[in-house]
Amino acid sequence: QITTRNVGKRIGFVLDNVLVDAPVVREAITGGSTVISGGFTTERAKQLQIQLNAGALPISLSVLEQHAIGATLGQSSLEKSLIAGILGFLVIVFFMISLYGRLGVIASLALIVYTLITLALFKLIPVTLTLAGIAGFILSIGIAVDANILIFERMREELRRGMSRETAIEIGFSRAWTSIRDSNIASLITSVVLYYFGTGVVRGFALTLALGILVSMFSAITVTRTLLRMVYRH
Repeated sequence: QITTRNVGKRIGFVLDNVLVDAPVVREAITGGSTVISGGFTTERAKQLQIQLNAGALPISLSVLEQHAIGATLGQSSLEKSLIAGILGFLVIVFFMISLYGRLGVIASLALIVYTLITLALFKLIPVTLTLAGIAGFILSIGIAVDANILIFERMREELRRGMSRETAIEIGFSRAWTSIRDSNIASLITSVVLYYFGTGVVRGFALTLALGILVSMFSAITVTRTLLRMVYRH
């Protein structure tokens, strides 16, 4: 349609804001192909052909990273990573309940809430869960558990001193918060640096780890404390 309406006029071929050629339309193109005639040298004709068929970018390309993974291998690796994550989660739950009893049950419930919130954020942003991303998420679960352990140990210290459970909860959280905050901020800074300077897989790992750290801080101070108050108040 364009050539039909512009017979006898010039049509410019522009690539990267540079005019490649501006031939005159002699007749409408109806068969899907045409011929550009003129006083071209052989070299110029070949160059024009390349520009029109493939495009010639005025920049050089550099390969940052390259992976060749078959569909079956990639799916298998993803499934194995998910299974490893679930098994790791169950082992953590068993460990916490064995070591802390009722407190371990509370920590496990808080960990489930943490996992749901984190996965919801991954869906909302959205975050593509690559193998590296799953690794970052699993690592953040360990960080969340570490925060609960710090809180419980501080609570135990206060209970040994004869404090009531309610008082031990408040003092335990207050004393554990400084350590939790400082260690998580250090990990968060590392994640930000990795995301800013990294590429591809590294950025996926850094993003899931950073989100997990932020949610773990919220979970430790808000979710765990609320559950402890609900349990020991009754």
